[in-house]
Amino acid sequence: MFLIDSIGRCGRARPAVMLPGMTSLIGALLLAAAWGVTAGLWTPRGPLTTSEALASIVISAGVGVLAGRTARSRWAILTTPIGYALAFELTRLSVSGPSVDLPRATPLGILVLLTGRGLHGLLALLPMAAGAAYGHRRPAGTRFRRIAGRITAGLAAAVTLVVAVAVAVPARTPAIPGGVAELARVGDLGVMIRGRSPELPVLLYVPGPPGGSETGTMRERVSGLEEHFVVATLDRRGGGASARGLGRDAPVTVDTEVADILAVTDHLRRRFGQDRIVLAGHSGGSIPAVLTAYRHPERFRAYVGTGQAVDLRASDQIFYTDILAWARAEGRDGVVSQLERQGPPPWPRAYDYETFQLYGTQAYGLPEPPIDLAVSEYDLMRKAHFMTTMLDTWDALYPRMQDVDLHRDVPALSIPAYFVQGGREMRGLAVEFTSWYAALRSPDKRLVTFPEAGHRPMAEDPDRFVATLAELLRG
Repeated sequence: MFLIDSIGRCGRARPAVMLPGMTSLIGALLLAAAWGVTAGLWTPRGPLTTSEALASIVISAGVGVLAGRTARSRWAILTTPIGYALAFELTRLSVSGPSVDLPRATPLGILVLLTGRGLHGLLALLPMAAGAAYGHRRPAGTRFRRIAGRITAGLAAAVTLVVAVAVAVPARTPAIPGGVAELARVGDLGVMIRGRSPELPVLLYVPGPPGGSETGTMRERVSGLEEHFVVATLDRRGGGASARGLGRDAPVTVDTEVADILAVTDHLRRRFGQDRIVLAGHSGGSIPAVLTAYRHPERFRAYVGTGQAVDLRASDQIFYTDILAWARAEGRDGVVSQLERQGPPPWPRAYDYETFQLYGTQAYGLPEPPIDLAVSEYDLMRKAHFMTTMLDTWDALYPRMQDVDLHRDVPALSIPAYFVQGGREMRGLAVEFTSWYAALRSPDKRLVTFPEAGHRPMAEDPDRFVATLAELLRG
């Protein structure tokens, strides 16, 4: 009878009972997930600016403390960051770009992983874990475990504090006595403005790559221009001080780039009381720059192109041929296999152009482009995201630039058109520029060539570059 009764009791279904500790842990996970969803909507590419980074640290630490107190378990130290990360990644699934896509085991892919998700971990997951460690209030069972737990929590908190202090150091530009020196904002765009006198003619410089920032190069290498002009260096939408301009849906096109240049141009015209300014563009930035000069000549005194791009589709096909030939001659079998597998460009994603970015200058025997990040105009977030934001913007914009051909789109300029080119410019750009320049009509068209320079005359021979622009634009 006892056996039968026991079997009967075992066979009956019993109502599920949620353990109190499990309920608390689920509550802690929900707190972390709610913050993950909020962060995914607010900063889908992770914290990009100083204010976003500091807010992420403070809120994440607070969520960690609340989650730890809710769970009252050391498990919160691990599960809370995991819950946040899962919710964050799910919330931003509709966003695209190298920093949010699946990581890739390539040099650029590893760099993006470290400066994207890796940095985000320091700004969100680490403070959250530290907060949970202090919040759970459940002492370990042995003296050794208590001491180890306190040391671990203390180290996490100390690293979080160091990161917060480093992030909080603001960007600044040194003053110029009697002149102008400021880091300005025009809507979503950041602009460095410097000159020894506000009465000098204004020159707006548009940097090369999509999402590009060349503030460091203009300050470190070409600061001599400040003696002749009020130099305004634009950070293109999506990069540098303009990183927040990319947005969740990456609505950046050639036309929005032109609109950005016009917005900054009008700001400078009002700021310095000049009806017309000088517009300069380098490499990929020279395409929206010259389109702006062509469409709105009434705002500009002259256009200056350097490393001038003309037809990216045609240029990239030449690059493909040249880099493939170089890789075969040098025995770079991996590069050869990659390029042959892809076939000739155009390609749809930024990572597809990794071989160009890594080996283009080597194939043409040119120096690597400088990355001048050691200037006070870059805060820690801009330094860390320098490459990541550029690649995200490249991913969004570069395919949309493939249909631009200046042979067709800019047959003439009604303002003076000056070009400073390197005699060793990469063939992919030089061929297209030569044919376009020969046909271009302008009331004053001049070409100055630096025989020993490559794609970046301003960085390779800065003194001559400054003197050349001062002479071309005299008066």
